[in-house]
Amino acid sequence: MEAGDERAIGAVETPAAPCRDIQARRRAAIRRTTNYIKGTKMKTYTLTAIAAAVGLAFCATAMANTMPKDEYKAAKKSIEADYKSAKMGCEPLQANAKDICVAEAKGKEKVAFAELEATYKHTAKTRYQARIAKAEADYDVAKEKCDDKAGNEKDVCMKEAKAALIAAKADVKAHKQVAEARKDATLEKRDADYAVAKEKCDALAGDAKEHCVGDARTLYGKS
Repeated sequence: MEAGDERAIGAVETPAAPCRDIQARRRAAIRRTTNYIKGTKMKTYTLTAIAAAVGLAFCATAMANTMPKDEYKAAKKSIEADYKSAKMGCEPLQANAKDICVAEAKGKEKVAFAELEATYKHTAKTRYQARIAKAEADYDVAKEKCDDKAGNEKDVCMKEAKAALIAAKADVKAHKQVAEARKDATLEKRDADYAVAKEKCDALAGDAKEHCVGDARTLYGKS
């Protein structure tokens, strides 16, 4: 269950109240901005798309910690209980089979805790850590399995396990860099569009201009 494998996104949950409020404000801003900013070449559907993108970013923040603390604590206890149960299941085993079993139990616990943190805190850092945890857990199990081998065969097995770990971590880091680059690009485009919208408001005066600028700020997440 690696966060890096991106859990399948099923039915979309209903946004929390703050998220709905943000979306409502942006829809209202779109309607007013299209009236205030005359002569713009941007069509309504373009403004809607921009507002949706900005809204998603704000909704992600608003919904960042939607798991109640009591549920978070209960989930931690459940993970600990699952680990103890899995470890007890390893007791009847002998030699390296037992070591592999314990490594798998520890790995599952480590990944489960990391994914819980990612769900609870909902940050780029915790999602990254969850992916790394999965790579390291797989490596720990792979190393134990190599102990069943001997000589050069074991050496090759260990090298392959290490190579798999390095590759997995490299993929996680690359994914993080791409995500950060996309975020930066989105922010730059939003800032540029905001500058254009604000400039168009200068053609207005008084309350009309004030409302125009206010709506532009809301639309592009500057309020």
